[in-house]
Amino acid sequence: MLPRIVIAGVHSGVGKTTVATSLMKALTLSGLKVQPFKVGPDYIDPGYHTEAAGRWSRNLDAWFLDGDGVREMFYRSAAGADVSIIEGVMGLYDGRGAGDEGSTAHVARLLDAPVVLVLDARSMARSAAAMVLGYTSFDPGIRLCGVILNRVGSERHYRLLKESIEEGTGVPVLGRISYSPGVELPERHLGLLPAAERKNVRLLLEEMAHKIKEGLDLNMLVKLARSAPRLGPPEKRVFPEVPARPEARLGVVLDSAFNFYYRDGLELLSSLGAELVTCSALEGGLPTDLDGLYIGGGFPEMFAGDIARNREFIEGVRREHSSGMPIYAECGGMMFLSRGMTDFSGHRHPMAGLIPGETVMLGKRAALGYVTARALGDSILAPAGSIIKGHEFHYSELRGGDTSRQAYLLKKEGEERSRPDGYAAGSLLASYLHIHFAGCPEEAGSFVKACRNYSIKRGAR
Repeated sequence: MLPRIVIAGVHSGVGKTTVATSLMKALTLSGLKVQPFKVGPDYIDPGYHTEAAGRWSRNLDAWFLDGDGVREMFYRSAAGADVSIIEGVMGLYDGRGAGDEGSTAHVARLLDAPVVLVLDARSMARSAAAMVLGYTSFDPGIRLCGVILNRVGSERHYRLLKESIEEGTGVPVLGRISYSPGVELPERHLGLLPAAERKNVRLLLEEMAHKIKEGLDLNMLVKLARSAPRLGPPEKRVFPEVPARPEARLGVVLDSAFNFYYRDGLELLSSLGAELVTCSALEGGLPTDLDGLYIGGGFPEMFAGDIARNREFIEGVRREHSSGMPIYAECGGMMFLSRGMTDFSGHRHPMAGLIPGETVMLGKRAALGYVTARALGDSILAPAGSIIKGHEFHYSELRGGDTSRQAYLLKKEGEERSRPDGYAAGSLLASYLHIHFAGCPEEAGSFVKACRNYSIKRGAR
């Protein structure tokens, strides 16, 4: 039956990540196998989910993956779990642009999943009922089956809210979380502080689980998840029925500085024939006998000094690049490949220098949102003219790059003009664009093929 439930917010900042992650941990501690999911293009929240549930969190992005893709990614991981907890993105109905595409509600409809609404109850009483009523009636296709009240001031406050909401809307209040400033997930300029950097994350999650268990009816929540109807399988699939045998060793830089990867995207690369080999830019050198390198996004600006001092790794990347090894880099990965990185304090740190230009951290956000990218030339991912769906979120900019080698023209919905981005030359491709390989399987196949061809060239196969 695939028991499942969506934890949605009325808007960003209501504490839905804290609530969802606390639920995952509490239910895991109760003995259930919990499969975590995150709606939308997010890398940080899934890190906490994974720590809480002990299972890889997966992204369900209806714009990247389309309807069948969302169902396929859900099926692949939910089948072995007792319950799936799906954390939403932004507010329940917030999608791409002014529309519904990619919203939490969109994913809830695709999965026919019941929805629990998280509401920040500070400074509210009966008005909370009006808010819940609006969210309940806005879309008849959404089954809003419960409310969780966050940051409740007192027991009396909770009783007022519960009575107003249940009498005014008929939607049950499943419980509350009292305001505890020390029991919330820490934030930074791109959102939450990644779990990989948070000290004592296990103790924090256990404390969060205890807190939510005190004020919430967990049995009722599981019962609601089990009330979800039978879900039909996707009509078409991205993953091959029989995974390909390993044909190329693909290095994946995975550490505190670089950890922005979609788990299903990595697994698709593996199923297409890439043997994934993790490595770190912070310590040690580049593994030997690699046939390709994937450097994802992250927070290299917070570790720029450590990265610059690891000359062994930098020299290894330079050496393999000079031999023609395919290198693909996204956002933070591109920052590493530039000549230098200037951090928020204005200090410059020398980087790998494989692409012209310097990356500089800004005092404000430079880009955020979904974009479509048109490839300006042939690359290790796609031929010229290809259209690729992607996402941007960065506080830096690349200055002084080679305009004749730019990788893409990016266009955001609502923008009249496209803008150039990135760098592509030979076996190297780097840009601010984040992609989900499970949402662009042709590009995933091309990358693996480029790595396989390099493996043959160097005589490894």
